[in-house]
Amino acid sequence: QVQLVESGGGLVQAGGSLRLSCAASGRTFSSYAMGWFRQAPGKEREFVATISRSGDSTSYADSVKGQFTISRDNAKSTVYLQMNNLKPEDTAIYYCAASTYWLAMTQGSYHYWGRGTQVTVSS
Repeated sequence: QVQLVESGGGLVQAGGSLRLSCAASGRTFSSYAMGWFRQAPGKEREFVATISRSGDSTSYADSVKGQFTISRDNAKSTVYLQMNNLKPEDTAIYYCAASTYWLAMTQGSYHYWGRGTQVTVSS
């Protein structure tokens, strides 16, 4: 079992930045690729970014390329999502998840999920 807890969400004005964190406990963090997903009001949950076990490979949704950066610190069992130049359409609940697959972009490839953290971007 892996327990994931997200933090760092909040209310920010358009153009601002936030850094989300996801702390993991339980099984060895470095055994899992990690991903971030988001769910906006009235929409399905969608892929945002993923990072390999070692952190040397990443993949992003086209909608956030160049705007968001995923990283991880295996010594701290934590994955991060740096979000810059935020837009109102980035408003969503952001979830982190753990997978045994390399750079997976589908929800079904993830085995463990956090409860999410709310990000609200005002215009």
